[in-house]
Amino acid sequence: MGEDTDAPPTLNHRGFLPDHNYVTEADIISTVEFNHTGELLATGDKGGRVVIFQREPESKCEPFSQGEYNVYSTFQSHEPEFDYLKSLEIEEKINKIRWLPQQNAAHFLLSTNDKTIKLWKVSERDKRPEGYNLKDEEGRIKDLSTITSLQVPVLMPMDLMVEVSPRRVFANAHTYHVNSISVNSDYQTYMSADDLRINLWHLDITDRSFNIVDIKPANMEDLTEVITAAEFHPHHCNLFVYSSSKGTLRLCDMREAALCDKHSKLFEEPEDPSARSFFSEIISSVSDVKFSHSGRYLLTRDYLTAKVWDLNMESKPLETYQVHDYLRSKLCSLYENDCIFDKFECAWNGSDSVIMTGAYNNFFRMFDRNTKRDVTLEASRESSKPRAVLKPRRVCAAGGKRRKDDISVDSLDFTKKILHTAWHPTENIIAIAATNNLYIFQDKLNSELH
Repeated sequence: MGEDTDAPPTLNHRGFLPDHNYVTEADIISTVEFNHTGELLATGDKGGRVVIFQREPESKCEPFSQGEYNVYSTFQSHEPEFDYLKSLEIEEKINKIRWLPQQNAAHFLLSTNDKTIKLWKVSERDKRPEGYNLKDEEGRIKDLSTITSLQVPVLMPMDLMVEVSPRRVFANAHTYHVNSISVNSDYQTYMSADDLRINLWHLDITDRSFNIVDIKPANMEDLTEVITAAEFHPHHCNLFVYSSSKGTLRLCDMREAALCDKHSKLFEEPEDPSARSFFSEIISSVSDVKFSHSGRYLLTRDYLTAKVWDLNMESKPLETYQVHDYLRSKLCSLYENDCIFDKFECAWNGSDSVIMTGAYNNFFRMFDRNTKRDVTLEASRESSKPRAVLKPRRVCAAGGKRRKDDISVDSLDFTKKILHTAWHPTENIIAIAATNNLYIFQDKLNSELH
């Protein structure tokens, strides 16, 4: 990028999916993911659909303007199913999407619901064959007696068509709900994690996987924690990390043993006994874990904080950022309305200098690791028009001194929450999922410098 990206960027509104006053459950976005170049952006929703957005090339009229993201393809990834053995409905909701690095003209992505992972091929077709000898233009077989000469079929131009086809279906390997999938840096394998187990798959083999973590106790009454998220190291194909509902992180090395029940490193912050409460264990549960692009750090999100861990220091986090500490006095009501169980995701920027995560009232937070500055921004149609600069927002804690434009913690809308976010791999472009709307924001400074 052309400018210093250390400070939290000033962002420009770039676009959104159509908004409706009435939101159907199926339209709620459940995952957001950029591909490795940032040219494609995929979203999954609770209705089992995947929508892929493509960044348009720079305009000839405005050669230095950044391209917009427009809908490239939409397809139904998963359908609702029924497990007859357990008498359970399996939702079609897309839990995670992960792109594979591009090897040829086609793109590949993995999508998963609670039970089944699918590999999809996304390709373009702009030519069609014509001039067959045995078939007419409609595809019907010709009367052989009418064929008097042979011709060479040719490829003729046609309108661009984006084709999405399922290439693999990885099923029947998870007893519990899949919460994570992660593609390995060897680009041949990936892992899938549910509440109690993590499985390793080869991308070409669908009928078997290898169980690499199993924390299920012999007696389920002894169960004290579950796996909440898992991810491979970005550079070392033998390393992966998984987080738990107890707030711990376990780094595992697949070279040590086939079953990685014994971790290589355990990252855990000592609990302050004086701060312990009924909600301590719930709010310490890690909802997301992400390796930095460099592979040196881990970013985690629990209910109230985002933390950065150094792989070389297990005893405590390197940095702790308060996302919405003003909610600490509201934990009782948040427990009653189940909001305390919301699972917020987190994201790194391309240079690992800024982190981002969501909050309530359609707010999202950005923290600059170098300057220690932070900003609260809002993703909503009421507060942002296309090309408008987002204004920082501030929440006033209960009983605190309130300034002009401050929002009282009592007036926050807990039904509007930013759970899913993604950051472009190299540029200051972010994607924010707010219920059924997708907002794409871009660093204003970047476009002005261009």
